[in-house]
Amino acid sequence: MSARRDSRRAANGAAGPAAARRAGTAVAPGTHRFRGTWIFDLDNTLHNATPHIFPHISRCMTAYLQEHLQLDADDASALRIKYWRRYGATLLGLMRHHGTDPGHFLWHTHQFPELARMVVADHALVHTVRRLPGRKILFSNSPAHYAHAVLDVLGLASLFDSVYAIEHVRYQPKPLRGGFRRLIAQERLVPGRSVMVDDSLPNLRAARLLGMRTVWVSREPRAPDYVTVRVSSVRQLPRLLDDLGMAG
Repeated sequence: MSARRDSRRAANGAAGPAAARRAGTAVAPGTHRFRGTWIFDLDNTLHNATPHIFPHISRCMTAYLQEHLQLDADDASALRIKYWRRYGATLLGLMRHHGTDPGHFLWHTHQFPELARMVVADHALVHTVRRLPGRKILFSNSPAHYAHAVLDVLGLASLFDSVYAIEHVRYQPKPLRGGFRRLIAQERLVPGRSVMVDDSLPNLRAARLLGMRTVWVSREPRAPDYVTVRVSSVRQLPRLLDDLGMAG
């Protein structure tokens, strides 16, 4: 199911973990006129997932492999890491080598009873994202139910026009081109008028090769040449439209 079809279901009141929201965002008076699209990553871009979220997901994935592949903890952890390094996502290795049902895996490895306490957020981002002219799309390698839950905690849910989770790109996560191409086709994006905002260099390299402008969210002092702009925080974006060549 595509994010666009999900969004129509959400508009009609349908519920469920895959329901995507669409909400138009008005351009504030005095801001640049921007007819392009911002494409945001979620984890470690809009919030800090390193302290609590990522360790929890790793533990849940290891436990899942233990239960469903009958492995001990060490072997399950090693296999999780092996598939992540080889395929870019543990899920892809499980699908290829073990016939794992992706929906079952993603649902059971992304449960967060105390999500609001675990999300490390900068609440000023609500004001920042609201100020940005143009469309906003979330493009995450996470499952839809998790992506929407995090957006709710961040207070950003109503500011995104579309949400693309891994289900919506046929389980082709970033940086695989298949996922990007499906997003571009579904949203009728013009890559040259699109900006990818992400903390991952492989994801940004893939976006740049497709013609997008790129913003690297990082505190590293130097950036590779396929990065258009480096920022330490998404809060810097409203000041950088000219640097991105997207003002006018």
